[in-house]
Amino acid sequence: MATILLDSMAVVVDSLKDTIVAATAVIADTAAVAEAAAPDPMLTQTLTTSNVWMMVCTALVFLMHLGFATVETGLSRSKNTVNILFKNTLTPAIGLLLYAAWGFNLMYPGADYAGKFFGFAGFGIGTSEGYDQLSYVSWAGYTYWTDFLFQGMFAATAATIVSGAVAERIKIGSYLVFTVFLVGILYPIVGMWKWGGGWLTAIGGELPAFYDFAGSTLVHSVGGWAALAGVLVLGPRIGKYVDGKIIPIPGHSMPLAAIGVFLLWLGWFGFNGGSVLSADPALTSLVLVTTSLAAAAGAVGAAITASIVLKSLDLSMVLNGILGGLVGITAGADKMSPMEAIIIGIISGVIVVLAVVFFDKVKIDDPVGATSVHLVCGIFGTLVVGVMGELASMNQFISQLIGVAAAAVFVFPLSYIAFLIISKTIGLRVPAKEEIEGLDIAEHGMKAYNIDINKEY
Repeated sequence: MATILLDSMAVVVDSLKDTIVAATAVIADTAAVAEAAAPDPMLTQTLTTSNVWMMVCTALVFLMHLGFATVETGLSRSKNTVNILFKNTLTPAIGLLLYAAWGFNLMYPGADYAGKFFGFAGFGIGTSEGYDQLSYVSWAGYTYWTDFLFQGMFAATAATIVSGAVAERIKIGSYLVFTVFLVGILYPIVGMWKWGGGWLTAIGGELPAFYDFAGSTLVHSVGGWAALAGVLVLGPRIGKYVDGKIIPIPGHSMPLAAIGVFLLWLGWFGFNGGSVLSADPALTSLVLVTTSLAAAAGAVGAAITASIVLKSLDLSMVLNGILGGLVGITAGADKMSPMEAIIIGIISGVIVVLAVVFFDKVKIDDPVGATSVHLVCGIFGTLVVGVMGELASMNQFISQLIGVAAAAVFVFPLSYIAFLIISKTIGLRVPAKEEIEGLDIAEHGMKAYNIDINKEY
């Protein structure tokens, strides 16, 4: 009896051992699968950090629209303040909506259009392959939505450049029509040529890819060429050029202009810093240093040049010198040393002053100096990538020249034609009486400053 009991117990023990071994194997397999499926904590932290940084930079670029609004307002006459603020409010609004409707997919059509002049991934956002968040993050380092919003802010910036150049005499409706054309068609197509993997990334032969880190050409020169076209079609403001003489038309608020420039300088940390497209500590820090040094050097370069050429310490020139330095460094902010950034900034500051004087002499009336800052310094900043910094070489310079020329040949003629069509159809310029009275009353029926010194408040 005892023997039978012992044998039964042995069978039970053996069965339990087999069960435990099997269960252990299952647990081990399950743990291995779970470990393989679970994201690397370090990778998750890195992606989250980069995504947050990109969102912060998006907010900083958005802040630049307030900077553009205040600079343009300050450098224009008080009777046009509401008009200018209206334009600078509608521009980012229209820009974002158009970019969502089709601009983003026009600028980033996908790998099927690599090396091409044109591509389109369809209408609407969230409809392309990029909507797969996990796969998108794995290669981009940030989410699809963050990418759209960051790039959308850039698109609206290009149109804002035009606003300042055509200020004080353009019909508000006509300006908004052109904004749709620029943000909806011109800007995303040129952007696709480089940032969307188009033909400027593979020019051919021994030439390297065209390089534009954050948009000296793709944003600033594009806006600058469009602005120049608009100014030429519009003509100068009434009273600007009389009997062969240049009549200064000062802005009404230098404090507003100064505030705007400092807001833009701050926003440029996001404009260039976000163009790293990650929170890479070393590269992001370098970009912020080169950006700020170029701006500072631009102020000094413009101040010295203005004191020599204009025989005055002109604050507006210094403010534009800061912006010129920022635009000049934007194409190669990640490829320049701090000392090279200072050199670029100084030259940009000099160029801004000389360009403003030149445009005035040839009777091209730009109230805020937008063409001098964004077009001239944008061209300089793009070309200097082939002369200084890590990429400097004759072949790179040729590639940079091709990129600059391509933007000019595409944007300027089409912008000029668009402005002409608008002028011949709905009209481009306000009547002389309205221009003299001020666009605030004529276009909006209100004043920006309702101050009566004889009234008690």
